[in-house]
Amino acid sequence: MNITVFCSAYSLDERYTAPAAEFARLLGAGGHTLVWGGSNAGLMGLLADEVKAAGGKLVGVMVELLAHKGYPGADESVMTRDLAERKAELLLRADAVVVLVGGLGTLDEITEVLELKKHNLHGKPIVVLDTEGFWTGMRVQLERMDAEGFLPRPLDELITFAQTPAEVFALLDTSS
Repeated sequence: MNITVFCSAYSLDERYTAPAAEFARLLGAGGHTLVWGGSNAGLMGLLADEVKAAGGKLVGVMVELLAHKGYPGADESVMTRDLAERKAELLLRADAVVVLVGGLGTLDEITEVLELKKHNLHGKPIVVLDTEGFWTGMRVQLERMDAEGFLPRPLDELITFAQTPAEVFALLDTSS
């Protein structure tokens, strides 16, 4: 399975990196391919290292603006002109989308894939690994949108939230 992962390119505290590394090891050991922003920086670089060490494949989708941070050991590297093209390529190559902790770029990516799914422009599972309750605020807001009629279909058809890396894969297994 090609699993597109949205996450931070910053170096983070171990409470965030340890679950991300466990997720990456499970991804690689499961014979899956990591499709990600292609960076060697921060959490992105850690993911790539762990997936590769566990025997998984790497497909990096870089934007020209950040090419200097490219991961040198990717099995395939794709260069895009801008962030919009990169997001489209990341989704195109995905069988599933997983969201780890991240900043504004990650928030932009998750809201875009949710909006596209809302309009039935893709049907790929989206799973958020809610490490340390990082995405709880977003989940609560989405639940309110669902309860108050702002979503065209039930929230659990659009996105699911996991508490552990193993739960991410359990959710992906039930959605395929």
